[in-house]
Parts: sequence; C-alpha cells; structure tokens
Amino acid sequence: MSDWALLGLIAAVVTLLLLTIFGFVVYSGLFTEVVVSAGSPPVGNITLAYKFRVGPYGESGQLFTDGCSISSKLCSIGVYYDNPHTVSPEKCRFAIGRILSEGDAKPSEEQIKRFQKYGFKIFSFPAPSHVVMATFPFTTPLSIHLAVNRVHPALDTYIKVSK
Repeated sequence: MSDWALLGLIAAVVTLLLLTIFGFVVYSGLFTEVVVSAGSPPVGNITLAYKFRVGPYGESGQLFTDGCSISSKLCSIGVYYDNPHTVSPEKCRFAIGRILSEGDAKPSEEQIKRFQKYGFKIFSFPAPSHVVMATFPFTTPLSIHLAVNRVHPALDTYIKVSK
C-alpha cells in the first residue's frame, strides 16, 4: 500500500472517530436547550428512595446508576441544593434517587426494603404549590456533567429576570 493511501486511511479513521465523539456529545445534550419554568409542579406528593452526598456534582452520576440498577422502571430524581458556581465543589450538597410512588399511591414494602438494603433512605415529599424547575435530558453519564454547567446558570438567569 502506498504512503498516500495509508495516510488517507488514517485520516478517514481519525475523522470518523472525531465525528463519533461529536455525535455522542451532541446526543448527551450539548446543544439541548435548558427549559426553565415556574408554576404548578409536574408531580404531587411523592415518596422516594434517595442517597444524600456532599461533594462535586459530577459524582452524582454513580448514584443515578445505583438507583437504576435496583429498579430500572422507576423515574429518577436529582435535587441539587447549591450553586456550583458560588459554592466550592467539595461543599456542594445533593440527593439522588428514584420515585417510588406519586399522589395517593403507596410504594410496596418490597420496593422499600430493596432500596433500604442498598443504603437508600425513604422520604415522602408533600405536594408543593409553586416551583421553579429546569429540565435537561439524561441520555448518557456525560449528560450530568453538561447539566451541572448549564442548568444552574439558566436557573440563576430565570430567577433574576422573573424575580
């Protein structure tokens, strides 16, 4: 094989690799708009199984994985208490979990025991009357890292503008 053909083949493989990486990052939410809104919450009373941590928000991905491995059919929830742009990463607080039940439904004892076995705590939230919320897709573990850098600024801007 000639040197030019080999160089062309290497260039094609590198180009395809870069396009694949770019596609993965786009699929993870790179160009997805952060949607911020205020009003009635999307859920009423909820009972959830959660784990609380203090540290960089980037470490929350493992907790999402932990919850999914216990029950893949339940919806995930993440509660991030601090703005990572004003609070040092090692002091950021977050709770990650799975929604066991909504509204008047009660979670099964089997579900509760299964989550508690793996260190999750159970908590019931009353229905809030008014919330400010942001949505961002969770399609890959990279989505969490993208969300950390995009959701808080979008929430800050919305709250400042809307007061």
